[in-house]
Amino acid sequence: MNARTGPPGCFVTGTDTEVGKTRVSAALVHWMARRGRVAAGFKPVAAGTVLIGGTRVNEDVRRLREASSAAVTDAEVGPFQFDAACAPHLAAALEGRAIDPGRILAAGRALLARCEFVVVEGVGGFCVPLGPDWDSSHIACGLALPVVLVVGMRLGCLNHALLTAEAIKARRLPLAGWIANTVDPSMAYLDRNLSTLRHELDERRQVPCLGVVPRLDDPCPDAVAAHLNDAALRSVFA
Repeated sequence: MNARTGPPGCFVTGTDTEVGKTRVSAALVHWMARRGRVAAGFKPVAAGTVLIGGTRVNEDVRRLREASSAAVTDAEVGPFQFDAACAPHLAAALEGRAIDPGRILAAGRALLARCEFVVVEGVGGFCVPLGPDWDSSHIACGLALPVVLVVGMRLGCLNHALLTAEAIKARRLPLAGWIANTVDPSMAYLDRNLSTLRHELDERRQVPCLGVVPRLDDPCPDAVAAHLNDAALRSVFA
């Protein structure tokens, strides 16, 4: 392994569900692997599977595994996978299962011990319920990783981004940076919204923009990584 000088990983959260967290997470894993690092993705809770070759597969887990330079299995990348595509605590209840925070943290720490960098992808937004007395923010706190916020560029993203930034700050976690992902390419005043985010996050809160990803026909890790800010990423994670 190369000498580790920066944090051992990051926790990727989003302003909402379906904002491109998996695409960005896979691109970050790919970016680290391209730099010669032993890197892996980790999506501890994933809801929604499809049948591929007779096996139920969560596509997000599979994308992260395929982007990883470490030799990892689907089960290592996604220890809790559920068939129903709904809120994870509801998907778990449908299968008569419980999401065990201790098992998640143990699996995450095992990957962190094996790899030089682990990208941990959250589920939905930052505070999605996972049990009667805990939510997805507890995973970020338990692993004590800096947070990368994926802002889905669509109407409402400004409020969602700033509220999420405040929630991260309230939990005393470092917000390492934010990445804009263009969910709605026809969003009115897209450039002006980006300028507002740069003012509110970069200038007022000193949270750097780590990339602006346009709408891509093929959002593979390499294509998404091409729109990340290499210098900013190096300053945060080198």
